[in-house]
Amino acid sequence: MNKLTTLLTGVLLTAAAGASAAAPADTTFVAKGNPFVNYKYLGDPAALVHDGKVYIYAGHDECPAPHYYYDMKEWCVLSSPDLVTWTEHPAPLRAKDFKWAKGDAWASQVIERDGKFYWYVTVEHATIPGKSIGVAVADSPLGPFVDARGSALVTNDMTTEYTSIGWDDIDPTVFIDDDGQAYIFWGNTQCYYAKLKPNMIELDGPIIPINLLRYTEAPWIHKRGDWYYLSYASEFPEKICYAMSRSINGPWEPKGILNEIAGNSNTNHQAIIEFNGDWYFIYHNGAINNDGCSYRRSLCIDRLYYNLDGTIKRIAMTTEGIWPEK
Repeated sequence: MNKLTTLLTGVLLTAAAGASAAAPADTTFVAKGNPFVNYKYLGDPAALVHDGKVYIYAGHDECPAPHYYYDMKEWCVLSSPDLVTWTEHPAPLRAKDFKWAKGDAWASQVIERDGKFYWYVTVEHATIPGKSIGVAVADSPLGPFVDARGSALVTNDMTTEYTSIGWDDIDPTVFIDDDGQAYIFWGNTQCYYAKLKPNMIELDGPIIPINLLRYTEAPWIHKRGDWYYLSYASEFPEKICYAMSRSINGPWEPKGILNEIAGNSNTNHQAIIEFNGDWYFIYHNGAINNDGCSYRRSLCIDRLYYNLDGTIKRIAMTTEGIWPEK
């Protein structure tokens, strides 16, 4: 580590007490423990492994103390080649970049296909009541991202058959199966999924509801070997539970709790990735002193381990994270 990076790291760690301060462009720091970003409030993480790096995309919690409400206007991105040294890049996407939306930068995910990067986001629609899902596209995982459609991919009126609430169309997650077929999963109180066309910006078939035990929100799909894993936030305050299947189309067999209630946060939102042969569980809590809470969340990483039968061992949330002191 060079002197400049060392100095900058010390500045950022010192700034933990004032965590609402915005980070300058291309801020580089060394993770020391959980929460591993401690100068800024970030929640609802999604992760992408691409070209030897991990990218984490998260909503920026801007709720000023002592208020208590969700206040998210933009999404942020961090990258790392080793999960130790991280760089936060300029915010590549804001809710207002979708001209048909009126705000709210809720949970999102980025996925790569054929050299393009597609960012699926939750926003509030300007003319159709309720939450909607939009998609932006870029040539780089760092952006700049632009609205790929000029309209919403999913709107609340498309799912009123299943629930009457206005916030069920949130938390999009996208998975590309081994045969090249892409799927989008999403939903609050009811989980939905649908096929995506190869262009990644249109649905390719009906919206299908999935019945999951005690499902609340925040679906995430990953695959290991022949098993598909669907993890999700359950009940409220939220735990992370998961189900397994031999097919992306189910049926999904519930496997119980994966992650307990995250400290000082009513919500729980996960990303699961494999990187350099190991598996990681990325999530948020509300643990930054002194103002962390459900509306001012913080990013954490812990290891994820499997049992011999393919089930997942319960996550051990730690303060040292994946960076134990030598």
